[in-house]
Amino acid sequence: MTRAKRGFTLIEIMIVVAIIGILIAVAVPGFIRSRERARVTACQENLIRIDQAIQQYVIQENVQGQFVLTIPLSYLVGEENYLRNMPECPSGGTYTLHAPDDQEPVTCTFQTRTPYPHALPWRPEGS
Repeated sequence: MTRAKRGFTLIEIMIVVAIIGILIAVAVPGFIRSRERARVTACQENLIRIDQAIQQYVIQENVQGQFVLTIPLSYLVGEENYLRNMPECPSGGTYTLHAPDDQEPVTCTFQTRTPYPHALPWRPEGS
């Protein structure tokens, strides 16, 4: 009497596990990089929104020079103000205001802790 072969051998299971491990090893670093790039993009968009709110404030209030530094970031936020809600860095950084004449009027504290900079991607000439 011969018995019917059922199930998988240990070698077959080990090959399947090895293939799954290789696929995970290839996919996970790419997923982590794309997630961090998405966070950087969201942070850069927040920086642009804050920069535009500062520019609107400076134009409407006819403010010059270092005076903007004395205004808290929360002053720009509200239904009747320049931002509807306070932007938050998705990576947990905080935003800091600088003089409007600086190259980067607003920065994120998270920019020094990552290979992908949390900084304004560009600043147009004359803005």
